[in-house]
Amino acid sequence: MNMEASELDEAMKVLDSCLSLINWRLKPYSKRRLQLDILALCTRMRPVVMVDYGGIMPQLQHHLSSLLHLAHKESPIFEHIRVMVIQDMIYLIHATELAHYVTSCLNSQPKLLFVDLEHDPPKLITQIEESQLAMQFVSIQKQFLTVFSSEGITDSSPSQEAKCVDDANSSVGCSNSSSTDCIDLSNFLDNTDVIVPTLNGWLLGYPVVYLFGKEHIADAIYNLSTKYLHIFQVFVCRNSTLKKGTQAEELLSFTVPYDLSMRGSNEEWVEAFMAHMRAKWERCPNAWKSLKMEVSECHPQAIVL
Repeated sequence: MNMEASELDEAMKVLDSCLSLINWRLKPYSKRRLQLDILALCTRMRPVVMVDYGGIMPQLQHHLSSLLHLAHKESPIFEHIRVMVIQDMIYLIHATELAHYVTSCLNSQPKLLFVDLEHDPPKLITQIEESQLAMQFVSIQKQFLTVFSSEGITDSSPSQEAKCVDDANSSVGCSNSSSTDCIDLSNFLDNTDVIVPTLNGWLLGYPVVYLFGKEHIADAIYNLSTKYLHIFQVFVCRNSTLKKGTQAEELLSFTVPYDLSMRGSNEEWVEAFMAHMRAKWERCPNAWKSLKMEVSECHPQAIVL
């Protein structure tokens, strides 16, 4: 866990080499984002990141699978990193950290809050029993434990795997081994009213998740678009033996309606969330030299969920 800065610098060299070998030309911002996301996963600062900056499906899935296929062979640092797909969303995960995260969430550590967007004004749900939809969400969380455990992937049956797609323009193919298959959990949302945006909020590690059912998407968009929001941004600055004076970068960010977060960073749930993030940060002090949160206001604007 306590990786040295030099190990992570070497991992970034491996990543760059693998990107070149599969001929994946990312724009500078996208490449920096991928590097930061990979570092956050390797140091277990985050269990899951959503990849929405490197192209579209199915090419994006192929690129990520090919990248990890090579990276797994080049360095053990990447061994727990996997590709996961849920409907039209694609993620990179640290399989072991995700298992720990699911278990801790089911034990309410840290406590997850929901913002009900089906009604105006939105309200905070602190007790799962208050909402049938929240109860369905918990059942989905429990399904994750049927696939992930602290020992790794527990279920790699064909129904859970999405093989890498062929790309005639790439000379690097995908392995048939389970380490490079894409874990497809799209069926986890079957027979529920829970939708991907709600699942994303939890998977990406936010302490507050927007909750609304499939029949209330238009209501949710309206109710959020007409509200002032607080934007909570968590920044990190990593140690590096190669680059001096590295800048702080956004690790993650999320929004909460202003009326439900009027105290900003002094909200009890924000303080608990940052204590949780600092505990993760302290496990890898040689990787990251700073961690901070900034809170800003956002005027009502069109929201896409």
